[in-house]
Amino acid sequence: MLLIRHGAPEKETTGIVLDGKYYDTKDFSDGEDYNEQFFATGGLDRLKAYVAKNKAQLKELPKGTRLGSPIARPSKIVCIGLNYVDHAKETNATPPPEPVIFMKSTTALVGPNDNIVIPKDSKKTDWEVELALVIGKKASYVDEKDALNHVAGYCLHNDVSEREFQIERSGTWDKGKGCDTFAPMGPWLATPDEIKDVHNLRLWLTVNGKKMQDGTTSNLIFNIPFLIAYTSRFMTLLPGDVISTGTPAGVGLGMKPNVYLQPGDLVELGIDNLGQARQNVKAYGQN
Repeated sequence: MLLIRHGAPEKETTGIVLDGKYYDTKDFSDGEDYNEQFFATGGLDRLKAYVAKNKAQLKELPKGTRLGSPIARPSKIVCIGLNYVDHAKETNATPPPEPVIFMKSTTALVGPNDNIVIPKDSKKTDWEVELALVIGKKASYVDEKDALNHVAGYCLHNDVSEREFQIERSGTWDKGKGCDTFAPMGPWLATPDEIKDVHNLRLWLTVNGKKMQDGTTSNLIFNIPFLIAYTSRFMTLLPGDVISTGTPAGVGLGMKPNVYLQPGDLVELGIDNLGQARQNVKAYGQN
């Protein structure tokens, strides 16, 4: 299944993609959202049964309907840094012996086609196309061999980053990762059966039509099962939580000279089977 959420910001309702068309499912279980409770209580199976029973009655959404993040605000967004060798090299970093973990504020979460807002005093806002996974059931000290059983699905994520805040302002990376609008996600959440091989997906990103990133998940340093098992040693992963798995080479920080986003830029990105997203860049306070 391909799950979507649609409508005005903070007022999204649920939907689903069938045969390339978007349909509303807000009548499913009395307006239940795609959140922790949904995933924890067999929501995917219940939704599948609902769609099978009501497919002919589902209402198609009008073209141009705004999409929100395909999941409601999770308890946490966990990100993995330096997880592609080519990206580590371009930023003059040594590939890590263990995964680098940082957190992204859940208030950064927006829809796939919402604006990226450059924060106040920012000069180094950057892009990062990433494969994100969503946890389907509680995970704590998970064995790697069982890790994929904890995945509800996968989605496209732009891990927008402010490099000065991240690297030059002391402390952890989180300062440059959690600004408002810095986690555009979607267009949809694809359940695992929709993805033939999660470790063989092409991911790409352009800025103003120029190709910046073009990679494949076959080049992950740490694969998906390992990341889930490893992360679950340090924190309990709850249903609906996100793990974003890192970005390939081609970020602005890695270019010589560095290139960063400016108001008026257009960022477009995509991953095989996980759709495409399109984000206009705005200055803080700009309509």
